[in-house]
Amino acid sequence: MAVRLGIKLVFYGENGEAEYAGDPEFANMPYKPSEEWVRQHFKGVAFKKLLDYGLKNKDYLCEDDFVESDLIFYEPPSIEALNKAGILGKHFYSYYRKWTPQENYYYCVEHTGFKPNPGRSEGTYSKYASLDDKMDGFHYYMRYIKFGLGRCMEDAAHEIRDGHMTRDEGIALMKRYEDEFPQKYFKDFLEYLDITEEHFREVVDSWRLPHLWEKVNGKWVFKHPID
Repeated sequence: MAVRLGIKLVFYGENGEAEYAGDPEFANMPYKPSEEWVRQHFKGVAFKKLLDYGLKNKDYLCEDDFVESDLIFYEPPSIEALNKAGILGKHFYSYYRKWTPQENYYYCVEHTGFKPNPGRSEGTYSKYASLDDKMDGFHYYMRYIKFGLGRCMEDAAHEIRDGHMTRDEGIALMKRYEDEFPQKYFKDFLEYLDITEEHFREVVDSWRLPHLWEKVNGKWVFKHPID
């Protein structure tokens, strides 16, 4: 839309790489160059190329599964089109103003009518962030299985750095919520992926690396909880 309407300044919220850990290459820049979005988030391969590969080389996708208009929001504008429109990249609001999630939450409640969930999100203690996707809980849970970094640890670490809680308070919350399974939308998740619970468990357990996990009395135990 920015290309179509000639809007040169495009803002995102926070720089996730800088705020939540990731590639620090652009942590001190106000924006990420458009070329880098393709390199980082699409791994250097545009969506259409991945789709063409899938159609030619895989049997779980065919041209009858979609129409061209389905693909509009998955394909970023070309670098040439962005350069012609004068769009350098997407600017991060967090570069210009300190990004403090809890303060952002209070501001939105006061000024925009934002309402949190009635209860906390599974896997953590908060109830105001990342509420728009039934799959988010599984994103965080899978990351916990694969890397030992759960949703509660991420939330607590940020709020400890921001001075909203002590390290001991954060650890206490992690002991309570860090390994919680996202049960609320599990059925929806399985139906969306068209898999069984048995297959889901099998795939998840295949990513439990031995330096992070061990089985004790038939149950998986994380080896390195923070004390």
